[in-house]
Amino acid sequence: MGDDFLISEWAHQTFGDLADPLARAIPECLIRAHARAKDGHQGVHTQTLEAYGHGLYAAQFEELASGLGDLPGAVPVRLLARTVIVARGNILYPIRYAKRDVPVTAARLKRAAGLQADLIRRHGPEPMQGELDLGLEEQQEEICSDLNQLDPDAGLVLLAYACSMDQGVMRLEWGAAELRRDRYLGWHQHELLFPGQRKSA
Repeated sequence: MGDDFLISEWAHQTFGDLADPLARAIPECLIRAHARAKDGHQGVHTQTLEAYGHGLYAAQFEELASGLGDLPGAVPVRLLARTVIVARGNILYPIRYAKRDVPVTAARLKRAAGLQADLIRRHGPEPMQGELDLGLEEQQEEICSDLNQLDPDAGLVLLAYACSMDQGVMRLEWGAAELRRDRYLGWHQHELLFPGQRKSA
């Protein structure tokens, strides 16, 4: 990012003086994670992209923990054997939402349960529209116990990115989103961090 990179009011309100260093470091961390995953794939010479996908999933957490962990006020927390960073009371959680350059509004979770879904429901923003009561019996899912170590008042900032082995990181946005019934993310705020000039919505 160039010296003319501007941090939005939302980012300043969310992270204070950490907004600028976070916005600069996060893309670098995820680009390094991609490079590690690509090297791993090339090392095992598999015909499928299994090694790349698993490698990227692990490396994204490691690179973010390494690249952001020394920032003032950044606190590492272990969630299901992965380290995530909490900065200024906000959980920074990476999600690779696509393998091609599509808008972040296309982001959809693979599952309606599990750590990602529980994290968004617990720490994401309040739904913009109330849930419809369809008269269906709600199934009580067991919440990931690791979430209990998080401050219940902590916010959640998703680091949503599109990335492939051939193209690398094509798009990266951060923001706040709720999880809709159809498993799509309903963005309350999202801003482009990479590539090119950041936009807000």
